[in-house]
Amino acid sequence: MEQAYLELGRKILTEGNEKSDRTGTGTKSIFGHQMRFDLSQGFPLLTTKRVPFGLIKSELLWFLKGNTNIRFLLEHNNHIWDEWAFERFVTSSDYQGPDMTNFGRRAVLDSEFNKVYQEELKKFCERILKEQAFSEKYGDLGNIYGAQWRNWQTKSGETIDQLKDVIEMIKINPDSRRLLVSAWNPEDVPTMALPPCHTMFQFYVSNGKLSCQLYQRSADVFLGVPFNIASYALLTHLIAHETGLEVGEFVHTLGDAHLYSNHFEQMETQLNREVKDFPTLVLNSDKTSVFDFDVTDITLENYEPHPAIKAPIAV
Repeated sequence: MEQAYLELGRKILTEGNEKSDRTGTGTKSIFGHQMRFDLSQGFPLLTTKRVPFGLIKSELLWFLKGNTNIRFLLEHNNHIWDEWAFERFVTSSDYQGPDMTNFGRRAVLDSEFNKVYQEELKKFCERILKEQAFSEKYGDLGNIYGAQWRNWQTKSGETIDQLKDVIEMIKINPDSRRLLVSAWNPEDVPTMALPPCHTMFQFYVSNGKLSCQLYQRSADVFLGVPFNIASYALLTHLIAHETGLEVGEFVHTLGDAHLYSNHFEQMETQLNREVKDFPTLVLNSDKTSVFDFDVTDITLENYEPHPAIKAPIAV
């Protein structure tokens, strides 16, 4: 099944359209692509490079809690959202440090600036952990995934817990065609640190198996997509566990699927590696609700990947 991902990377490298992008990095991209993963055949965590499963677990649990503040992630040594919170701080009037104008791009291009950037980012994260008021003001990323999944704001001032409602619907009406959760809320997009890339997902029950399809509008194929595959596979496993179903397929539908120009060499390296067997996911059987799981309740067995491949993130 990992071949589906590798074939996508190869297709973008050989057939992708050269496009500019918001970050100024430049990409090759294709539009409209689908991959399918049979979750009964192993947990789809890539083996051609090490993917940090601990970060995937803590991020998904963060979403499930409806949390939008990076403090929870930092408490679990997860730094994958730091840059977006940091950007909000350094563009505010409260920031008094070195000039961070266009900081993400400069950090990639200028090694000396990158050193300063990393020092300022580290100090920022330390303040998020230590200072409650600072965390509340600058650790929050706006109404991103967790808020939309668990606390969608209605115009009447009420909230909708989309995920909880869908889980209950799976239990009582598994044939429903309305088993949907949307993270794309047009009203909230302007105030989000990063508008949702994985915008909507739908569940499907057949023959006692739960499947999930994700639509992802924007897909960073080298860095982001391996996380997205594993995250939604894990979500499907968790909900199947609660609803008493087996796992079916994870179907990953991509809109703009792209490789950043500074990821081309890394993708080539990955394409030349041998695929290994997927690991096995193990969930704590004592936990019955999706919302009760902690990071220690989710483990992997027999994950033996090739070494990680480092690549800069485009902010």
